[in-house]
Amino acid sequence: MKRFYKEVSVGERDGRWHVLLDGRAVKTVGGRAQALPTRALAEQLAAEWAAQGEEIDPALFLYRDMADYALDVVAPDREQAVRELLPYGETDTLCYRAEPGDALRREQDLVWEPLLAAAEARHGLAFARIGGIMHQPQPAETLARLAGLLGGLDAFALAALRNLAGLAASLVIGLSALDGVPAEELWTAANLEEDWQAERWGHDAEAEARREARRKVFVAAARFAELARA
Repeated sequence: MKRFYKEVSVGERDGRWHVLLDGRAVKTVGGRAQALPTRALAEQLAAEWAAQGEEIDPALFLYRDMADYALDVVAPDREQAVRELLPYGETDTLCYRAEPGDALRREQDLVWEPLLAAAEARHGLAFARIGGIMHQPQPAETLARLAGLLGGLDAFALAALRNLAGLAASLVIGLSALDGVPAEELWTAANLEEDWQAERWGHDAEAEARREARRKVFVAAARFAELARA
């Protein structure tokens, strides 16, 4: 699609912020008003529109896509969004470690345990640590507590968490990003096992490119959540 606008700006109406293209408010993919909670988030979305060239590249709309998902999908059914996120807590990567005594286990305990313990302390959680890859259920009280935490988040935080938890295979890492833990630190933790294998068997250029693409989305999701509550 060719660029069809010249000027990009933001405007406020009824306490919500909107991206304006030549003075006209942008709508979501689903046709809803793209009403944003903060000026900071609106300006980030406006920057994406302004950065487009003569041909519009949809891949450059990371923030717009998260905003549209929040408004078109999450807001109409927040309970469904919570149900889709809970499995990332039931099988959280940070809880599944190598067997005790394994060299990888030592790295996992060093990097993952502080993140997991800090999240437990912040949110009143208690996760089971599991040696090996066989699934074991988490305590019912922990899952109920997670459901309550997710239920208290707004649509924009839940939209960000969908990317954060999905890319990290960890609800704890996603929640930690919302709590302000640096995104790059969390991304490194999420990729600990991948890095461990690469250090021993070598790096693959295609895999590295895919990882970098995922990293950009992860970092953008953390920033999206921050801007939505600024």
